[in-house]
Amino acid sequence: MRWLNQRSSQKVVRSQRRKADREDLPCPRLELAGAFMKLIVGLGNPGRKYEQTRHNVGFMVAAKVASLAMADPSKVRFEGEFAEGVTPGNVGVSQEKLAILCPHTYMNASGKSVRKACDFYKLEPTEVLVICDDVDLAAGRLRIRGSGSAGGQRGLADIIRHLGTDQVSRLRLGIGRPPQGWETADYVLGKFNKQEFEAFELATTSAAHAALDWASGGVAFAMNRHNADPAAKKKQKQKKTRSNNLPTNVPPNSGQGNGGGE
Repeated sequence: MRWLNQRSSQKVVRSQRRKADREDLPCPRLELAGAFMKLIVGLGNPGRKYEQTRHNVGFMVAAKVASLAMADPSKVRFEGEFAEGVTPGNVGVSQEKLAILCPHTYMNASGKSVRKACDFYKLEPTEVLVICDDVDLAAGRLRIRGSGSAGGQRGLADIIRHLGTDQVSRLRLGIGRPPQGWETADYVLGKFNKQEFEAFELATTSAAHAALDWASGGVAFAMNRHNADPAAKKKQKQKKTRSNNLPTNVPPNSGQGNGGGE
């Protein structure tokens, strides 16, 4: 009966969602097998001109989230590229339905796209994670927060404005400060060189896993796992390894110090 009930509820939700799609009405809140929908938003600019630019790391991370979440083929919805998936089922971690959105409204006008998705799925702002670049973070560094100001990130600022609150989770991926003599705009809209691109392949993968940790474990869980400075974590690991390799205390040899005499 349990499986039959699940299948019946899925058929009802699919039917309601098809109807909502046709009529452009809000979708009933998705609740299947105890899982609630979470929305992960990757920020960037659409078009080939902006591919592999520093400002588009949000798109890069979102694409990896979609892959890890086994998302359906993407489609154009909510003025962006959109797909649905499920967080991987790990022991002790809840599985969550995911909506993944890359607004195609250009970075500074991302809020309208996000608001449309939230209205359609009846999501609260706290059920949204925004992934964006940050020039004030060292290249490759991750920082997750559950709320706060946009910190100069205009795409995030527009989302906060459209949702009417700053209680929106955000995952910032550091791209570092521009070299001396560079304008910030030229730097963020510039493409990665080969060496940078290889480094950011690893960084965007780490960010995708951080986004999934946020979806399944919550913001505090994700912060504890991913906000630490990688260099500090490496030093701590090396220190622990050295301490484990130290010889254990050896009891003094009872035969020493007697000069070998009777």
